[in-house]
Amino acid sequence: MPHSTPLVATIVGAIVLAFLLGTLAQRLRLSPLVGYLMAGVLAGPFTPGFTADPELALELAEIGVILLMFGVGLHFSLADLLSVKAIAIPGAITQIAVATLLGMGLAHFMGWGLGGGIVFGLALSVASTVVLLRALQERRLLDSDQGRIAVGWLIVEDLAMVLALVLLPAMSEALGGKAVGGSQAELLFGTSSVFATIGLTLAKVVAFVVLMLVVGRRVIPWVLDQVAGTGSRELFRLAVLAIALGVAYGSAVLFGVSFALGAFFAGMVLSESPLSQRAAEETLPLRDAFAVMFFVSVGMLVDPSIVLSSPLPLLATLLIVLVGKSLASFLLVRLFGYGKVTALTISASLAQVGEFSFILAALGVDLGLLPKEGRDLILAAAIISILVNPFFFLALDKLRPLISRMAPDADTPVAGATLPQSDKTNHTVLVGYGRVGRLVAAGLETAGTPFLVIEDREDAVEELQEAGLEVVVANAALPAALVAANVAGAKRLILAIPDGFEAAQVLKKAKVLNPALDIIARAHSDAEVENLRQGGAGFIIMGEREVARGMLGHVFGLDAAVKEEGVSKSAAGAPTSVDDAGPMMTTASVAIDASMPEVRESGDGGLSGSTHVLPDIGDVLNGGPQPEAASEAPSPSRPGTRTPQGADPAA
Repeated sequence: MPHSTPLVATIVGAIVLAFLLGTLAQRLRLSPLVGYLMAGVLAGPFTPGFTADPELALELAEIGVILLMFGVGLHFSLADLLSVKAIAIPGAITQIAVATLLGMGLAHFMGWGLGGGIVFGLALSVASTVVLLRALQERRLLDSDQGRIAVGWLIVEDLAMVLALVLLPAMSEALGGKAVGGSQAELLFGTSSVFATIGLTLAKVVAFVVLMLVVGRRVIPWVLDQVAGTGSRELFRLAVLAIALGVAYGSAVLFGVSFALGAFFAGMVLSESPLSQRAAEETLPLRDAFAVMFFVSVGMLVDPSIVLSSPLPLLATLLIVLVGKSLASFLLVRLFGYGKVTALTISASLAQVGEFSFILAALGVDLGLLPKEGRDLILAAAIISILVNPFFFLALDKLRPLISRMAPDADTPVAGATLPQSDKTNHTVLVGYGRVGRLVAAGLETAGTPFLVIEDREDAVEELQEAGLEVVVANAALPAALVAANVAGAKRLILAIPDGFEAAQVLKKAKVLNPALDIIARAHSDAEVENLRQGGAGFIIMGEREVARGMLGHVFGLDAAVKEEGVSKSAAGAPTSVDDAGPMMTTASVAIDASMPEVRESGDGGLSGSTHVLPDIGDVLNGGPQPEAASEAPSPSRPGTRTPQGADPAA
């Protein structure tokens, strides 16, 4: 048996080179993506030394795209998609039109025909799925407004490119390219006219969506639930991969949609299953490995000599991608009433080109519409824009705190009718009804604390209304939303949204309406904590630190102290254990403050430090632990017990 095959050589060479150059890039304080792309250039046919198979690399990269979009779908509901349709559909279509016109203008200047200009412009108008999602995931933005808009925008772009790939062969001869016969429209309707082709394409896309939402929504979660019931982790992992890859491939073969779109819908229908989180975890290792293959495959397609042979056309192409698309996206997002941070995030997300661009370029060359120079420019622009894109996000990360601190009211202008104002006073305003917001709302309702919710996602709004809870249907960053929630007369503001910088914008405006407002927020990084603290948040929860606090609490016997205290309270009817306290106990009982307890290394090699007894859930729901509860700590000599107040701990 031969020990060297094209497939094995491509996989091994790509992964080894990606690891070496990715590590080097990390040491140089650059994004590992830079190393992956350079690995592709070294493994490509245009540089000396080891040469991998570019076609095999592209096919392997498609698996990464499938798994990545499947993972996004697992965290993305149909309601999330519909909630951003008002901006994603017109925004994406307008941005595609602007980029296409810019590309056509450059193509005309270089002497290409109309067909070549259309293909060139379309290829520059669409962003890379892998690059966009990777950047959003690294910054925990997928669950934010920016993330939902970006993903919705991406889906519309994918649908537009699917339509373009079907229409180009039908219109090739009219645009100056080769005549292509035998299309599906001609076989079915006896004509290959543009209208017949468009009608057939739209019918197939609609049929796929209906099949996934009606049949797949029931069958896919049921299948995964049955496999999980076997108790075999191996079979469960295989089932997840079979669903992701099978649906993606089947959707492309049967309905003509892209692998990425098919995988996204497979994940989205599975997101309603309780097993969706486990499914995401099982696909993570393979997703990361094959995502690296995507970047390597991009690098393999590029001929570095184009930088010397066509410097001015390449520069003009990059300006369209990095400046033209970004500026158009920024203006469109601002036009729809969103803030500067959201507009800049969408602009940075779309300032690159990727996988659909390669497919369009290859099809354009095959049809005789696009010259080979155009394909080379598209590929070179792809790798350079992907290299530059992380720096766009780094610049945005630096600007976020500054923009959030400034946060003028005009940053998010009010669009639409005036919102009715709540008549609640001395109440709690909860911003966000996601995974965290639901738990907070359940605790507030259980405690009988008057509150209302600000939320703009349709599914969450419907759930709140069905539960009989008051909800302000708007983006919390809009001044009108805070006025409608009567923040001026509120006692407390809880910011349960995942993006700390978005939360800082909201609390800044809330402080203007009510300077005495008690503000509670969540954060995922030290930068977000600092930004929220400067904005006026009095109580900040950082998830990672609270998990560590819970672990330390178990190590130092705090759980035993809580249970011992529960025994003494049982006569009064209080819960006697964490389980008896209900599902909110675990979440609420660790919310002490925004910083870790001080822990030091003691002389005997152990750990010593000041810790606090976890507060009672009733204390938390009524505004925080009592001072005496926060001051009590377990005795160092007897883990699980507490020193009485006023007593000498050393006694």
